[in-house]
Amino acid sequence: MKPFDYRSPADPAAAVRSVAANPAAVFLGGGTNLVDHLKLGVAAPDLVVHVADLLPAGIEELDGGALRIGAGVRNSDLAADRRVRERFPALSQALLSGASGQLRNMATTGGNPLQRTRCVYFQDVTTACNKRQPGSGCSAAGGWTRHHAILGASEHCLAVHPSDLAVAMAALDAEVRVLGPDGERTIPFTGLHRLPANTPERDTVLEHGDLITTIDLPALPLARRSAYRKVRDRASYAFALVSVAAAVDVRDGVIADARVAFGGVAHVPWRAHRAERVLRGAPATEETYRAAADAELADARPAEGLDGGNAFKIPLLRRTLAATLRGLVREDAR
Repeated sequence: MKPFDYRSPADPAAAVRSVAANPAAVFLGGGTNLVDHLKLGVAAPDLVVHVADLLPAGIEELDGGALRIGAGVRNSDLAADRRVRERFPALSQALLSGASGQLRNMATTGGNPLQRTRCVYFQDVTTACNKRQPGSGCSAAGGWTRHHAILGASEHCLAVHPSDLAVAMAALDAEVRVLGPDGERTIPFTGLHRLPANTPERDTVLEHGDLITTIDLPALPLARRSAYRKVRDRASYAFALVSVAAAVDVRDGVIADARVAFGGVAHVPWRAHRAERVLRGAPATEETYRAAADAELADARPAEGLDGGNAFKIPLLRRTLAATLRGLVREDAR
């Protein structure tokens, strides 16, 4: 591990100034991702600025049942909050499926969506990786691709985003509040992350020195009828092969409104707008669920690989979406 300076500023503004002034500085929240990368040599900052104790650590009520979640709120506290469990169950379920209890006790709401890919090539500094070293190549192309993208990938990067929380946030129309060197601004959660294109080293639209301070969950009545379903290689503590966050409003057997996002299939938490358009106004039937999945997966491009590739994700995601919607509709009928 490369030696680095450590700083614990007095407030978020001071933290932003410290990082913005040093191109080789990083923020440290719960450390559940950064510390691993420091040990592996993936991250080698000159300065680490601790912010977990500076950020809001409460959940604030807003108008109409909306919630403002401080970036310092621990994942375990967010998952257990009664308001979250009742109004946004998909978020609580996503958090509880995301990691061990020990990790949830450390990970923060602001840091979790910014965790970097778990691609084995990104984490292995002996291999070529455009995300870690731009222009070096993508070792995943033609390599081990079981856990890689089928949507939105480029020739420069096949990696997927690992956060479960982020998939639920994308489906629930969350907004991110950011403090940067030029002041505060708000970003729709679905606009926070970037597809790789030819600059896969940039995971988000955040600029150097930008710090997430809160995430807002809007008053969204259909979110009370929401769920998160995750499919993985083992029953716990594994990243998603595919996942689905969905919320539906069903009236007299017809889907009046829907929100859907996918995980484990793209460089970003994938908001399934095409699927939503198919679902809205359609009967709540298996045919509709399959049609919604087919619409969203029309541009899917599975990767070939030494392990047989990841084409299996297409039918797996189709079935996972249908199972998630089927469960929500049955719950609504009760």
